Amino acid sequence: MPRDALLLISRLLLAALLVPSGYHALADIAGTTGYFAGLGMPLPTLAAWGTGLFELIAGLLVLVGFQTPVVAILLAAFCVVAGSIGHYGQGGDDPMLTFLHQQMLMKDIAIAGGFLALAMAGAGAWSIEGRRAAV
Repeated sequence: MPRDALLLISRLLLAALLVPSGYHALADIAGTTGYFAGLGMPLPTLAAWGTGLFELIAGLLVLVGFQTPVVAILLAAFCVVAGSIGHYGQGGDDPMLTFLHQQMLMKDIAIAGGFLALAMAGAGAWSIEGRRAAV
């Protein structure tokens, strides 16, 4: 498969995680705020709005391939931080929940790796960046 097709598929798959997540966080801001408050985060309403907007906007930027290296590096850091806050050490005395949270943390770390690879590879020819470079 051509490199640009693989980069497009990568961008589509990564955006498929972020855009709906950001949208749902904003659509249920009270629930998102409650989740962050339950994690003990300071200013949970601000964190909810910031997270939802970041996921939505960054996801759309990845989707269309604009400012991809910068956005992808920010998203890689976001994944590691969010995974650490939301999953590291979670689960309490329930072995099943502990295992689930460990797996979710590893998923977030793996997604960060995908974002770093995208940052290095760039968005490809089938993107806003690719169109701008061709002009």
